[in-house]
Amino acid sequence: MDYQKFFQASIDKLKTEERYRIFATLERQVGNFPQAKNHKHISKNEVTVWCSNDYLGMGQHPKVLKAMHDAIDSLGAGAGGTRNISGTTYKHVELEKEIADLHDKDSALIFTSGYVANETTLCTLGKYIPNLAIYSDSLNHASMIEGIRNSRAEKFVFNHNDVDHLESLLKEQDIDRPKLIAFESVYSMDGDIAPIHDICKVAKKYNALTYLDEVHGVGMYGYKGGGVAQMVNASNSVDIIQGTFGKAIGTIGGYIAASAELVDFVRSYAAGFIFTTALPPAIVAGTIASIQHLKTSSTEREIHQARAALLKRKLSDANLPYLPSPSHIVPVIVGDAMLCKMASDILMNEYSIYVQPINYPTVPRGSERLRLAPTPLHTEAMIDDLVNAFADIWQRLTIKLAA
Repeated sequence: MDYQKFFQASIDKLKTEERYRIFATLERQVGNFPQAKNHKHISKNEVTVWCSNDYLGMGQHPKVLKAMHDAIDSLGAGAGGTRNISGTTYKHVELEKEIADLHDKDSALIFTSGYVANETTLCTLGKYIPNLAIYSDSLNHASMIEGIRNSRAEKFVFNHNDVDHLESLLKEQDIDRPKLIAFESVYSMDGDIAPIHDICKVAKKYNALTYLDEVHGVGMYGYKGGGVAQMVNASNSVDIIQGTFGKAIGTIGGYIAASAELVDFVRSYAAGFIFTTALPPAIVAGTIASIQHLKTSSTEREIHQARAALLKRKLSDANLPYLPSPSHIVPVIVGDAMLCKMASDILMNEYSIYVQPINYPTVPRGSERLRLAPTPLHTEAMIDDLVNAFADIWQRLTIKLAA
């Protein structure tokens, strides 16, 4: 086999389908977020970023930066090993206590990313709980799908946010069979929110564990940033809450929060935890500072919601086709892979606005979009510039407007 020829042909196929991704080389600047330097266009070297997952700008917050600097000065760069072999520091333990408190759970366990937290935990539960049946929302994240697949547990997929369909699948199984329902709070591509109370109610009826991915809700919702479940007073009904530090918290890493017994079980059996080097103490320290701040400050959340509402209103006024949702995620629908890529390129090259195109397999073909993520640091002037640019591009490319 000609391996290089195979690799090139596979890349060429992505390019033909307009699915080949080109990354901007950006340099985030402390104190200047959401603007960044663009190293690929020297003549237009400052862009406004509209697709960052640093939803609240906490990756630039002075408290977070100071905590990280202090930790580097006192603890050094790396953790020194896996958590099992010298990699557990008092900072790691402190962070897990903060997370447990954030979600009102007994215990928590941190991982190197949200993806690893999902993949590892679901794989471990599915592998070791005898005869476990896992029920997965049809729009669950790839990390959840991979974890379930790798566990080799029997899987049932229920229609997105369809509790009636979920119940129809649950009632087909023996009530005593172990079951787990995996779903998300905020779905990142459409911005819609799960009916958490209804899912937990049906889970209790059929003796099932609930596993909630809160990666797009942590820090953003709830009286202390515990996510959508906290906002709707459902935290105590959810058995396992998974989250990330890589979005609203502003650093990197992931976690689960649950009962002390379940967390200890995952800690003791999960290969993705046992054999992975621990997060650097500086990252952990910055994460602690971010969570502690967001537990007591609602200012960032309030301004963020106001900015998201303003953006949606201005898009509506311009007849631009975005998906309405109760969350902070604003998907603007293009509906064609080539046009989506062209729109993204024009935004970057002519307007110095950075929004990555979202296409298949992340979203179904025909629903390609530009996914906007407003932050508290996006100004009204930035919103106006974005909407005006969209209106011009939609006209130039004859993209369908809202009905």
